[in-house]
Amino acid sequence: MTDTPPEREGEGTWGKLRHRKAVQWGIAYVAAAWTVLQGLEYFTETYGWPSQIRQILTLVLVLGLPIVLVIAWYHGDRGHQRVTGPELALLALLGLLGCGVLWLYERRSEQAPAAAGAVKPAATPAAAEERPSIAVLPFENRSDKHEDEFFVDGIHDDILTQLTKVSALKVISRTSVEQFRDTRLPIKTIAEQLGVTKILEGGVQRAGDRVRINVQLIDANTDTHLWAESYDRELTAANIFAIQSEVAAAISNALKATLTPAERARAKAVPTRNLKAWEAYQLGRQRMAKRTSAALADAEQFFQKAINLDPKFTLAYVGLADTLSLQIDYGGLPATSALARAGAAVAKALELDPNLAEAVTSSAWLAFQSGQFAEAESQFRRAIELNPNYATAYHWSSRLFSVQGRYEEALRYAEKAVALDPLSVIINVNLGLSLERVARFRDALAAYRTAIEIEPSMPNSYLRIGAVYDFAFGRLDLAIPWFEKAEELDPGNPDYSLALAGLYLELGDNARARHWLDQALERGSGYSSAHAVMALLHLYAGERAKMLSSATKALEIEPRDSLALIVLRNADLQLGAYTGIRARYAKAFPELLAADPPQIDGTNYGAAIDLALVLQRTGERERAALLLDRSESFFRAIPRMGWMGYRITDAQVHALRGHRKEALAALREAENDGWRFLWRYHRDFDPALASIRNAPEFKAVFADIERDVARQRAELATRPKDAPLELAPAH
Repeated sequence: MTDTPPEREGEGTWGKLRHRKAVQWGIAYVAAAWTVLQGLEYFTETYGWPSQIRQILTLVLVLGLPIVLVIAWYHGDRGHQRVTGPELALLALLGLLGCGVLWLYERRSEQAPAAAGAVKPAATPAAAEERPSIAVLPFENRSDKHEDEFFVDGIHDDILTQLTKVSALKVISRTSVEQFRDTRLPIKTIAEQLGVTKILEGGVQRAGDRVRINVQLIDANTDTHLWAESYDRELTAANIFAIQSEVAAAISNALKATLTPAERARAKAVPTRNLKAWEAYQLGRQRMAKRTSAALADAEQFFQKAINLDPKFTLAYVGLADTLSLQIDYGGLPATSALARAGAAVAKALELDPNLAEAVTSSAWLAFQSGQFAEAESQFRRAIELNPNYATAYHWSSRLFSVQGRYEEALRYAEKAVALDPLSVIINVNLGLSLERVARFRDALAAYRTAIEIEPSMPNSYLRIGAVYDFAFGRLDLAIPWFEKAEELDPGNPDYSLALAGLYLELGDNARARHWLDQALERGSGYSSAHAVMALLHLYAGERAKMLSSATKALEIEPRDSLALIVLRNADLQLGAYTGIRARYAKAFPELLAADPPQIDGTNYGAAIDLALVLQRTGERERAALLLDRSESFFRAIPRMGWMGYRITDAQVHALRGHRKEALAALREAENDGWRFLWRYHRDFDPALASIRNAPEFKAVFADIERDVARQRAELATRPKDAPLELAPAH
């Protein structure tokens, strides 16, 4: 007689387990455990509970599964408790399968934060970055002298710079950590906002010929000290750099970040042994960060002073070069002379240290500004290899890719720069520019608003918001208050005066346009764009001699000034003086005439179309057609609207090809999208549109624009002078 009940005779091992409900209980247990873990994961993410809670509960549930299976066996059928070998093996297999399911869940949960981080921008960099991440907070000035603050900031900046040269670490840039000066926020909150896991803080006391530096490394998750040290040394440049090197090495060891031999050698390098030169350099860096015309002029003087005190101070040459190139955009310096001086400074820096990432980056930037794009890209990539934490290299690479029409790539590099320096004003502004170039105008406005929240006194952020309203939405009335705020914050910068002059020209207010043009030329007589826009104003006013004089001055300063070239081209077209026109374009854009095929990019596709019109008149129709074709291939890949948009370029190309219907349709589409830039010039003077100027639809388009501009002019007139600046809907 067997131990098997009569109703179970003939059943296999699996059937016995089912009748005893071991299988059902096992499946139910695993399902319930899965549900419990999912609920716990929600609360963990929502309330920031430690992940260890989930791990412990998973272990308990795994251990509980065999117990549930055994209990199910013994209570599933009271007539039979003995377990045979096959039944025991199958129970064990069920247990292993269930444990495997729960283990897979735990593995999935460990990997989930990387995906979940996509909706939590502050946490994304730390979650996605494999390298140890650290932010160096501004050091405390522990001396009684207020004038020692720049010295303390210099120590902080140099230690941070030393750490950025350790490729095994992710280090947040100075401009971002600067936002947490004198903060009372908890360390964990600061780390979350910066996307790091470790924080370095410290203090500096300068007393006579001695300096004391205290630093401590903190784990942001646990708020525990990982390492701390105090340095008390004689105040010399050599000792300052020695302390910085020791701090960088100690932190690298604490974070288990291995330095390469080249990084170890660079960490021990002494940039200058002249303390006064080092102090002048630090003052230059601090002024340059402000990005105003006056501050940049001061920075130039400080960097030159550092060089005079120590002609072998490599970083001082880099600072001088960067300041000179920045003053082209922010201070109205003539591009040709500024680039020449900056190039000499960079060449000296590279002569002193060919492997300094900052110098290589500055050299790449100058190559970019000179139109040597292949060379610029090669040097940017080398700079990033030398120092993967140098946010400026990514920032400026993004600018290069934008001009080349590589907009998605430009956006990726802009985002990388923000990850390394999330609270830098200028890097957030560049992110906004990159977003504009992929027609994400609302996101661009948000980036510019972030820049203003970081530093309300930085004028360029306001200018960029105004430019979105102007170039993306055609709202001149909304743009002007933002331009006025930029001009108010930096009245010495001719760029902001010129921006206001351009807007008032579009609004048909020549008197106010003239006022702001006079301001721009007073602040920067060597500013080619101001002379070019003045030429446009004279064109509108019918003042031919003054128009030619202003345009000629613009080209003397900058031979590639497209607006000045257009004004002089049109004047010579009326006289049939094609040889002179061709010579000017050959000098300004040799790649359009000498190269075969012509090299087209974001800096010259408009000039190529302007030149094509001339070549049609001279009988060089094949070259003209080639310029039109290659230009169209370029601009079709970019948005119509925005600062770098192609606007009505397609209408010009269609008209030059004799496609009247397509040209008029493109013109209407642009008007509907909000295009208003240079509308008065294109309506009355643009020879590219001559073949459609008398068409009823052409006149209807510009009648609609004129009505809209009149409405905007009226709305601007009724806007209260003290109205707050707010992001307003564009339509």
